[in-house]
Amino acid sequence: MPSAKALEVGRRVAYHRSMHRMTQLQLADAAGIHVGTLRKIERGARGAGDAVLDALADALGIDVTRLHRDQDRAASRIHDAMPALAALLAGHDDPDDGPVRALPLLRTAVSAAVSHRLESQYVRIMRVGPGLLSELLRALSTGTAESRPELARLLVSACRAVDAVAYKHGATDLSARLIDLMRWAARRADDAVTTATVEYVRTEVYFAARAHAAGLRALERAIDHAPPPNGTAAAASRGALHMRAAVIAGRAGDHHSATSHMKHADRLARSVPEAVYDGTAVGPDSVRVHEVSLAVSLGEGHLQRALDIAQEWAPPKGLPAERRSSFHIEVARAQLWAGRPDDAFESLKTARRIAPQHAREHRWVREDIGTLRRLKRADAASLTHFAEWCGAI
Repeated sequence: MPSAKALEVGRRVAYHRSMHRMTQLQLADAAGIHVGTLRKIERGARGAGDAVLDALADALGIDVTRLHRDQDRAASRIHDAMPALAALLAGHDDPDDGPVRALPLLRTAVSAAVSHRLESQYVRIMRVGPGLLSELLRALSTGTAESRPELARLLVSACRAVDAVAYKHGATDLSARLIDLMRWAARRADDAVTTATVEYVRTEVYFAARAHAAGLRALERAIDHAPPPNGTAAAASRGALHMRAAVIAGRAGDHHSATSHMKHADRLARSVPEAVYDGTAVGPDSVRVHEVSLAVSLGEGHLQRALDIAQEWAPPKGLPAERRSSFHIEVARAQLWAGRPDDAFESLKTARRIAPQHAREHRWVREDIGTLRRLKRADAASLTHFAEWCGAI
């Protein structure tokens, strides 16, 4: 008799296949499995291991956790990859021998990792991330003088993808070491935009330490050294730094600096189309998301601004999933503080639907669902289920 777990996984696979308008044969071919195996999975006649679920999720272009509810399984796969990552970082300046793909193939692999980061697909990143970093380090050490700057930029982008996973999963020491590697690579890239991107990411170190004033100073130095906004890429790069500076200034309680940086960010964002530039989404919609983040950072007296934005606007689907999920997490906090627990819970559920791996690992999600459980008893079962899902209890 099929197990309840196998039946649930099979139902989810069949649902997502139909949503993507694929036949069983098409999905099986795309995933590299036999169509008979897929049929058995969909009807719950057999289970699916990690490799098969990964292949199916890749073929469907979705987060693998949408095919099963075992979040602990996903988290354990990520944590199992951490020792290999730590070993790689320890010897980054003396990479091991091994194969290196041609530069066009490396570009494609890094582009995929960046896409996975923007969509918060952390399991997919860690499945290939450490190996990709190792390969890029080998390529950088053996490449020609002409290819090394691009290889260094690719290494920065790949490090950023892996760092997103380490940071979200609380491996702050590994995250700091990855950022050090990004700074090491940026010096070899000889590109001002890449350097600015690394300084944007480096702010994580200050957020983690809650050293917000120091983080603001570091970002303002980065802005001073950033290239003038004479082109689209440079304007987007500077705009990203101002967005980040506004939020960390808000966390530092520096209202004047926060407001000033947000004004600069808004002006620069309006000069470029909303898009992902060097791995960071910049544009008018991204600035609006950051306005909500700033209002929540500044706290009492500013929360109404976050609530007003959420009342009339929601991030469009074109924005990266991580950014859209973050918006709803920030709004939930504002709603909770404003005495609207039902709305806050709905916002948290929306964040989960958009980017489940991101929402599950977000510290505020765990804190706020815990507060909601203390405040509300009418929907205790749903709140408890959500709290168990994100590890709050």
